Amino acid sequence: MPAQELILGYVLLLLGALALLTVFTEMRRRRFEPPAAQDRIFRCSACKRVYTDDPDVDLSRCPDCGRFNPPYEF
Repeated sequence: MPAQELILGYVLLLLGALALLTVFTEMRRRRFEPPAAQDRIFRCSACKRVYTDDPDVDLSRCPDCGRFNPPYEF
């Protein structure tokens, strides 16, 4: 019986260490990763170019052909 308890203790210790490592890695990734961009995606109906613009813009001018386009809906 003591051998089974020893093996269980080692397994639980290993799982606990892996859980702590996962939490530490996730906290570090969130601290150093750049924040997600809040830009809206637009697709020109004339030249088919895909581009981004500010989130508060309802119509955006295409940088290639100059046509105004609504935001692209997925």
